[in-house]
Amino acid sequence: MRKILIGTTNPSKAQRFRTLLADYDAGFYTLKDLNITGEPTENGAGPRENAILKAQYYGQYFDSVICNDSGLYFDTLPLDDSRQPGLNIRTPGGLKRLTDEEMIDYYSRLIHSLGGKILAYYLDGIAVWHDHEIFSFMEDRQTARANAFYMTDRPSPKRQPGWPLDSLSLNREDLTYFVDEGDDTYDKQDEEITSADCKRHLIDFLVSSLKL
Repeated sequence: MRKILIGTTNPSKAQRFRTLLADYDAGFYTLKDLNITGEPTENGAGPRENAILKAQYYGQYFDSVICNDSGLYFDTLPLDDSRQPGLNIRTPGGLKRLTDEEMIDYYSRLIHSLGGKILAYYLDGIAVWHDHEIFSFMEDRQTARANAFYMTDRPSPKRQPGWPLDSLSLNREDLTYFVDEGDDTYDKQDEEITSADCKRHLIDFLVSSLKL
């Protein structure tokens, strides 16, 4: 069995990778399981670069590591607009790190100022550290935009721990909230906005990088 450290304290992110690799002989650990409290400096230029920095850092603790980083983008805003969350989803505009509820409040007010509903998409970078080598994967912007979703200024009363913006996010087809789709604890947002082809490519990347 391949033992893998998922470099996160977010239970939903950890479950995402467990779900993706459920058909393979792998055992998973989180930072909490191993009492790892140190954090890397995330000063990369994008999600892929930050994921690589994380994987290299946590590689000092474990032979096989998966890390990811995400950027959130509002489709109608220029990429260099100061209101774009980008890589700073939890620290927008130079604010201190926001709690889940503070994020819901902040983005509700921001989206209200932009008309109450806005099309958004995530760019997700993944990195694997295995046998002292680093591998990385990121969905291209065109594919991410094709699988965009709405965000609203009217939050659902339901919450998804670790994914607060699920309470503001709506499926583009039927306008249902991401948090209204059941009680699963994996990353619903990723399951909803990622195409089947991209998901297959991600699984293939993980299997190849980790030599499963």
